[in-house]
Amino acid sequence: MILMPGPRGRRTGLQVAVTAVAVLALAVPPVPAVAQPGVAEKALVFGACPTELATPYPALTCATLTVPLDYAKPHGAKISVLVSKHAANKPSQRIGSLVVNPGGPGISGAAYAGSLTRPDPTGFTRLDTAVLDAYDIIGFDPRGVFLTSPVSCAAPDHFSAPQPDPDAKASRSQLWNLWSSYADGCYANNKALLPHLGTVDVARDMDAVRAGLGENKLNYLGLSYGTYLGAVYGQLFPHRVGRMILDGNVDPTPKDLWYQLTLAQSTALQKRFDHDYLTWVAKYDDVFHLGTTVAAVRAAWNKTLTDFRTTPHGVVGGSELLGTAYGVMFAEAAWIPFTEALSAYAIHGDDSLVTDFAAPFLDADAEQATASFTSVICADSAWPRERSTYEKDAGKLARASQFAWYNMWTSASACQNWAFDNNHPLKITGKNLPGILLFNSIGDPGTPYAGALKMHKTLPTSILVTEKDSGKHGVFANPHPTVNPAANAIGTHYLLTGNLPTTDTTVPGHPLPIPTPA
Repeated sequence: MILMPGPRGRRTGLQVAVTAVAVLALAVPPVPAVAQPGVAEKALVFGACPTELATPYPALTCATLTVPLDYAKPHGAKISVLVSKHAANKPSQRIGSLVVNPGGPGISGAAYAGSLTRPDPTGFTRLDTAVLDAYDIIGFDPRGVFLTSPVSCAAPDHFSAPQPDPDAKASRSQLWNLWSSYADGCYANNKALLPHLGTVDVARDMDAVRAGLGENKLNYLGLSYGTYLGAVYGQLFPHRVGRMILDGNVDPTPKDLWYQLTLAQSTALQKRFDHDYLTWVAKYDDVFHLGTTVAAVRAAWNKTLTDFRTTPHGVVGGSELLGTAYGVMFAEAAWIPFTEALSAYAIHGDDSLVTDFAAPFLDADAEQATASFTSVICADSAWPRERSTYEKDAGKLARASQFAWYNMWTSASACQNWAFDNNHPLKITGKNLPGILLFNSIGDPGTPYAGALKMHKTLPTSILVTEKDSGKHGVFANPHPTVNPAANAIGTHYLLTGNLPTTDTTVPGHPLPIPTPA
């Protein structure tokens, strides 16, 4: 799925989603699919996983893969990529390997293989048992992430809380300096690695994983940023693509694709907040007591936000509260506790739940995730170099979106001061690809539906499955509370048979959570 850019709020169910992002300019022509120079096609040897993976996911085994730091210098410096595996439950029915990526960038793909395969307390697994019987589920940590040469740009408390009010004009100089110095730290701390963290390099690593698994074709499931990674892989290695599912799709067409996604998110997030979330809260006034109409609930939210903007409550100010609401919109898993927290403050003046819920993580892991996210999106595509461009665009969007300024004051603003430019990201054409299955919800705030339509058009062999009446980020293989059985049936059938739906189709939206009065 996708990691929220920048120092977001508490990582609750909100971060089972994430926004997409990333690609670096090609330093050399595309490497032929038949081989990658300097990448020895040795079989991966799987054994015990590092403690960070073995503890939460004991069914996984792990291996390391050595790849060139710079594919233009295949005999130069090397890095080791961490690969995880959940072996097929029924080897006699094994079809092959399914490589998975959760998006971000900055999220562990090695851990994602565990979350897709580990049963929840009811025995439910996100991937259907028939898929787990037939496939080895393979995850890997992309370069710069978690257990594969993780990058860091600053001390964990660089974005100390509370952050300045993102909408206040008086905050702009401070926020520009904060993100500019973060960009400087990224370059200073990671000079050798930084130019080689883009999606093109990750796609080449992924092909090395395929080769190390002994597979002629890459079967792949990518969410959010992972859709762009899948599209880049298909462009570089079209004849290596097997069965591919892309879920929560990025628009791959603009040269400044990550800047354009940042802008598109602001509008989509406000629509999701107003149309889906506030309507849902008003429906359950007997539980939350925030009003029976959208207007009444919005007034309660605006008053709470203004209170926290005016006088931060401990480490939670307006920025942290906006960031938490931003994240909660990606999935409904945290809607109930988030709204309970807002209700406790709005009705009783009790801020304890809000401050606990929205307090940001200021630890090394959170900073590393922000660093890897920033390092990829800034290197992957073109970005404006004039601060006035960011401020003009954010100001225009802020007329209709409360999230516009907040969304700009994340990793996006670090890219204004990035150490190098990329004005020529890889052009995606979809040429020579087999059939590909796309999923997207109609109201996705992280990767808006217009981007899915662009991905669909760019990949002419693709079939698009739309989850209607839904604004969740990600449709296929979700956790139990947000599972869509119709979507899962389509994706599972495709993975098991290779057969796509005959035409684009829609599936009903999944049920929203039902709160009960205390």
